[in-house]
Amino acid sequence: MTIEPGLEASVGRTITEADTAMALGSGDVHVLGTPAVVALCELAAVHTVSGLLGPNQTTVGVHIDIEHLAPTMPGQHVTAHALLDGIDGRKLHFTLDAVDHAGPIARGTHTRVIVDRDRFLHNASERT
Repeated sequence: MTIEPGLEASVGRTITEADTAMALGSGDVHVLGTPAVVALCELAAVHTVSGLLGPNQTTVGVHIDIEHLAPTMPGQHVTAHALLDGIDGRKLHFTLDAVDHAGPIARGTHTRVIVDRDRFLHNASERT
């Protein structure tokens, strides 16, 4: 199998206290925080191409645009879905959405870039 548009993956999790805006410092309400929504959506994108990359390749997120549409309380299950809808060289473009038991909670787009893991980590260490 090769990396091509149309690949998709979903991931889900039950929301805990650690996922709330209050716990993440992104607000003062006891509901799913936007940073946790972003992380779950990114994880779905990662899973879309996992197993299809070269032996020393990985992807890194370079852009995300999320619209957080509705609140979700701890204890509820959320599922994020990513669809690979475009490829531009090493850039992978995804459409994202997330739902809970009551319906849509987020939607957006995300771009990841395929990188050589060792070179990426070397470049990161050079910045310290």
